Amino acid sequence: MVSLNGNQATTRSHVVVIGGGPAGATTSTLLAKQGHRVTLFERETFPRYHIGESLIPETFWVLERLGVLPWLRESRFVRKESVQFVTGTGKLSEPFYFPDNKPHESSRTWQVLRSEFDSMMLDNARNCGVEVHEGARVLEVVFDGGRAVGVNLAEGEGKRFVAADVVVDAAGQGGLIQDRLGLRQWDPDLKKAALSTYWKGAKRDAGRDEGATLVMQLDNKLGWFWYIPLQDDVVSVGVVGPFDYLFKNRESKDHETIYAEEVARCPGVIPRIAAAERVAPFRAAKEYSYRSREVAGDGWVLVGDAYGFLDPLYSSGILLALQSGALAADAIHEGLVAGDTSAARLGTWGPAFNEGMDRMRRLVCEFYDGFNFGKFVRKHPDLKGHITDMLIGDLFNDRVDAIVAPMDAMRAEVAAMMTAAPE
Repeated sequence: MVSLNGNQATTRSHVVVIGGGPAGATTSTLLAKQGHRVTLFERETFPRYHIGESLIPETFWVLERLGVLPWLRESRFVRKESVQFVTGTGKLSEPFYFPDNKPHESSRTWQVLRSEFDSMMLDNARNCGVEVHEGARVLEVVFDGGRAVGVNLAEGEGKRFVAADVVVDAAGQGGLIQDRLGLRQWDPDLKKAALSTYWKGAKRDAGRDEGATLVMQLDNKLGWFWYIPLQDDVVSVGVVGPFDYLFKNRESKDHETIYAEEVARCPGVIPRIAAAERVAPFRAAKEYSYRSREVAGDGWVLVGDAYGFLDPLYSSGILLALQSGALAADAIHEGLVAGDTSAARLGTWGPAFNEGMDRMRRLVCEFYDGFNFGKFVRKHPDLKGHITDMLIGDLFNDRVDAIVAPMDAMRAEVAAMMTAAPE
């Protein structure tokens, strides 16, 4: 046994992963496939509820590496191949069909029930050799001289220390390392919140539009509804808006009342759920966007929501979880092989990953600022493919930056017209 900082190590792994969601499952699986000894601790027992059901196509490539595509192809999950926007007056945009832009299997993805999807991902990690412990709560990451050296955890009636060469924090928005080291940076422009529930018997479109994600704006343009068709005739429907708008200065703080008031402000959603039955409680969540100042340090790495959270507008959450998990796994593998688990080695993937997040953030902020994507596409039809690429999740390719200058120019034109307009 090894003693570090007075902690008695009962076991040792090359890598300890905190959290069994998509990010943690991805990192642990890919490292185990490389022959590393990986132990994963998940505080809950799966299956468990989680929001964030919509995949975007670029998840395909990591899912392929993980070996889970055969399971997904045979699953009951609703197939998704487009996203469509609905204005505050109820006008539908032209659909952004992913396969039309990129004719490949990867352009058809899924709307997933997260309890099933996450359980599948964790089971796959087990099958690939990861030692998975559910119902095990990591109490703290243990540091020695500024380096992460393992974790203290509570499991059953006992507590123990597990030593590791690398600790991966994949514990979601409640991640341990980011808060301990004061690394969290809140996004000043995306202070949002969400209120959601599920409906059975809501309107579903036919054919290739059956699984489309709809983004439906409120008539006051202060927020929007997601509309995500799931299996068993269930639809996930949630409203997102500024936290103060949704939950402050209301006559009633009752979630059902707030939700109904926002439905009344959304011409796109009203007819779709008019004859439907609500089949789940209302769930509220602060959707404040944030990011860590660092992706890694000596002996530790952050992935998924434990690193950063971006507004859910374009369903990028699972993609960012999978992508960060895969990039981190590659860096950790290279570091372990080289005997170098320094911050510099473990964080090599950070700059490119942040560039991808910044591209999606730009598109999110444009939406909230009232940018009209329909007009943009009509003015620049040659750039519709680039917009679709970003909606697909092709964020880590500077080719899509071709939209930036025309987008800036169009915004400037609108601003000039407003300035010149008589009062």
